Amino acid sequence: MKKLIITLALPLIFGSVNGQKGLEIAKAADKADIGWGSSTVELNMSLKNKNGQTSSRSMSNKTLEMKDDGDKSMITFNSPADVKGTATLTYTHREGPDDQWLYLPAIARVKRISSSNKSGPFMGSEFAYEDLSSQEVEKYTYKFIEQKGSMLIVEQIPTDPKSGYTKRIVTYNKDKGYRIENTEFYDRKGSHLKTLKFTDYEQYLGKYWRASTMTMVNHQSNKETRLVFKDYKFGLKLTDEDFSQNALKRAGN
Repeated sequence: MKKLIITLALPLIFGSVNGQKGLEIAKAADKADIGWGSSTVELNMSLKNKNGQTSSRSMSNKTLEMKDDGDKSMITFNSPADVKGTATLTYTHREGPDDQWLYLPAIARVKRISSSNKSGPFMGSEFAYEDLSSQEVEKYTYKFIEQKGSMLIVEQIPTDPKSGYTKRIVTYNKDKGYRIENTEFYDRKGSHLKTLKFTDYEQYLGKYWRASTMTMVNHQSNKETRLVFKDYKFGLKLTDEDFSQNALKRAGN
C-alpha cells in the first residue's frame, strides 16, 4: 500500500517541480529585460496569403516600460493609403484583462477592443490583438517541458479565460539572456494553430536582445505574417501622456 501511495504521488511531485521550474525560467527572462525605459522602432509588415501573394505595410511603434504594471505601446500605420493613420494603443496589465483601443481615421473615432474580441486578427495579419501585449509573468501558469542544450522549453497556460489560446510552448535561449527563440500557439480546441519565430537578433545597450525579424505562420490557414524591425531607439523621454487616447488620435492624423 505504501508503494502504491508513493507511485501515485510521484506525478504530483514532478508536476509541482516542473511548474516551479517553468515559473523560474519566465521570471529570469523577465528580469533580463528590465530597465530599458522606453523605445521606438520602425517596422514593415509583410502579409502572405495561402496562394503565396504578398502585400506590405509600414508602421511605427513606441513603447513605455511600466514599473508596477505591464508596458504601454502604440502602433501607427504609415502606409499604404487604405490603412494610413490607423493606430492601436495597448495597456498590458499584469493581472486582469488588458486595455486596447483602435483609432480609425476614416471615421475619426477611437474604438475600444473588448476582451472577448482580442483573439481576433490584428489588421488582417496572423497576429491577434492579444499578441500585441507585453509578456507579463503573471499572465500564465507554467510547466517546464525539457532542455535541449541552451534551449529551455516551457508550456504556458493563459490565466485569462477569454484568451484565444489554450496554451503556448515557448523556447528560451538561456545563453542569450533568456531571449525567446520561438513560440507555438494552440487554439481553443488544443490544436497547433501558429508558430512565431524570432530571428536576426541584435543586442542593444549591451544587454537587451531584440529580434529584427518575427515570422508568424498559421498552420491551419497556410497564411504568414512577417515583421521586420529597424532603427531601434532607447532612452527616449516618453511619458504616460504619449500613450493617452488623445495621443492615439494625434498619431493617426
